[in-house]
Amino acid sequence: MSSSAEKKYNCIIILGPTAVGKTAIGVAVARAFDGEIISADSRQTYRHLDIGSGKDLADYEASKEGPAVPYHLIDITELPAEYNVYNYQQDFYKAFKDITERGRLPVVVGGTGMYIDAIVRDYQLVILPENKKLHEELEATPLEVLAERLLKLQPDLHTKCDLLEKDRVIKALEIIEAKKQGVDSTSVQRPDIRPLIIGTTLPRPQLWENISIRLRERLDGGMVEEVQSIHYSGISWERLEKLGLEYRFCSQFLQGKIASKEDLYEGLFVAIRQFAKRQETWFRMMEKKGVEIHWLDAGSKEERIKQAKDVIVGLAPATFA
Repeated sequence: MSSSAEKKYNCIIILGPTAVGKTAIGVAVARAFDGEIISADSRQTYRHLDIGSGKDLADYEASKEGPAVPYHLIDITELPAEYNVYNYQQDFYKAFKDITERGRLPVVVGGTGMYIDAIVRDYQLVILPENKKLHEELEATPLEVLAERLLKLQPDLHTKCDLLEKDRVIKALEIIEAKKQGVDSTSVQRPDIRPLIIGTTLPRPQLWENISIRLRERLDGGMVEEVQSIHYSGISWERLEKLGLEYRFCSQFLQGKIASKEDLYEGLFVAIRQFAKRQETWFRMMEKKGVEIHWLDAGSKEERIKQAKDVIVGLAPATFA
C-alpha cells in the first residue's frame, strides 16, 4: 500500500437497495483487497434479529472463494434497547479506526441510507444546550456569510457541499460555539474518512423477482417462528413492530391481524418493493447533495463483483492495488 499522503480513498462503500447481492459483492471486495466488513444495516446491529434482517453470517465464513472475512457492527446490541443513527455513527468511527490502525481496508456494506449518509456527509449528531439568541442570529444571517464564517473557523471541513445547506452550516457553527463553552459535542472524534462509493441495483423486474424469492425463503426458513421466539423472550409486539417491515408484518400475523401466511407474503412483498424504491430515492438524494456514487451495470453477481474490483483498481490503483 502507498503512504496515507498518496491515498485518495481509504475505504470502500458498497450500497444499494435490498435484495441485490450487496453482501456477496462486499465480501468478494474485502477478500481481494485485504478488507474487513462494516455493516450499514440498521437491524443487523440487534442480536436475535437473524432471518428477518438477512444477516447471512455464513457469507463471511471461509469457503472455496477464500478465507473468512471479519465483520463489524452486527449483533452488538440487545432488545429492547433503541439503537439509532447517533449510536451507529459513534460505533462506526471506533470500528473504522480499529481496522485502519491494523493496516486493513474498511469495506462498508449496507442499504440503510441514513447510516451511510451520516458517515459520508459527517452528520453533526449532538445534544446541544439551548442558545436561542445565537440560533436566531444565525437564522437571520445570509447563507454565504455563514459559510464564509464556518470555513474560517473550520478550514479542513470534510464535505464542502454542506456549505450549500443553511441548516447544516448553522448546526456546525452552533457546535463550534458550544465547544468554546466547554460542551463536548461527540464522544468519538470523526476519523479521516475518504470513501470510494460503489452502488449496485438491478432492473425492476429482476429486483422484484429477487425480493419474492428471498421472502419465500425467509418465511420457509422460520422467520415467523423467529419473531414468535423474540416475543416469548419478553419483547413486546409494539417494540417488534418498530423493527422494520418483516418484524412488523410477522408480529401482526402472530396477533391475528393478518389472516393467512399467503396474505402475509403478499403484504410483505408489496411493502418491501416500496421500501426498495425509497432506498433508491435516498441514494439519488445523496448524489444531488454532492456524493459521488459509481454505479455498476446490471448483471449477474459474478459480473458485478468483477466490475466492482475493476472500478476500485481503475480509480485507486496506488491505494488498493
